[in-house]
Amino acid sequence: MTRLVDLPTQEHMLPGNRACAGCSLGIGLRSILKALDGKAVMTVPASCLTVIGGMYPTSSVTVPWLNVAFPGCAAAAAGLAAGLRATGRDREMTVLAMAGDGGTADIGIQALSGAAERNDDFIYVCYDNEAYMNTGTQRSGLTPAGARTTTTMLGKRENPKDMCRIMEAHGIPYVASTSAVFPDDVYDKLARARTLRGLRYVHMNTPCPSGWSFEPRDSVTVGQLAVDTGLVVLFEVEGGVFRLTGRSKTLAKRGKRPPVADYLATQGRFKGMSPEAATEIQRWVDGRWAEYLRRDAAGATT
Repeated sequence: MTRLVDLPTQEHMLPGNRACAGCSLGIGLRSILKALDGKAVMTVPASCLTVIGGMYPTSSVTVPWLNVAFPGCAAAAAGLAAGLRATGRDREMTVLAMAGDGGTADIGIQALSGAAERNDDFIYVCYDNEAYMNTGTQRSGLTPAGARTTTTMLGKRENPKDMCRIMEAHGIPYVASTSAVFPDDVYDKLARARTLRGLRYVHMNTPCPSGWSFEPRDSVTVGQLAVDTGLVVLFEVEGGVFRLTGRSKTLAKRGKRPPVADYLATQGRFKGMSPEAATEIQRWVDGRWAEYLRRDAAGATT
């Protein structure tokens, strides 16, 4: 595992971008581009990421960047990958599709599923800030249960989709879950994905101060607590073999996690949640965590 102090020092994301204060997406994007050594071409749909990227002719990143329509991120990436292959540059450049949870789990899922079925050769990163943040914090298919948004004023009723399991069911070479507030874990997973061929899917939890209602200075603390409670789990699946990574691996060995209520209390979007609702979320998290432990143990024996 790469240590934070050993991450490359060359930056491919520039200062002075338009991100909100405390946005953790910038932390994740820095690690991603470092792992790809800046040798990438990006395709990005309408999202917070387009705001960070900037408006032509300026840009906050040093790599080529293609803005596309909301549903077409994966489709555009498939086309870019085909073009690089046709010109003999597919080994030189990595195609990186990067979209939010709305552009991945909802509006963009048809193009992503099609690319996964074909096993098109690119890396897809979903930065999951758990709602349509760029258009006013509407709920998405990845908004957690109980979270209040502008379209779920009393709290969302449903648990989020499991996009990693959905992508894993396509039989693609690599699926991983990470968090933007753990740059070392993000870096390692993108560096590993870079060495593989076919469609590689990485799901990155991305705390959002404005949408989740917490102080910008607390982004890293909130993101770490999401992992510590088991709401977000760091893992990877390569060739069908599952393994926990980083802090989640440490938590599995320790055998004790803070209660989910500690995490819920850090954010205004969960304000007013009943104890019964919090208990139900804890039950859901515990069930998923037990399944992850079982899969990790099974992977260690293969």
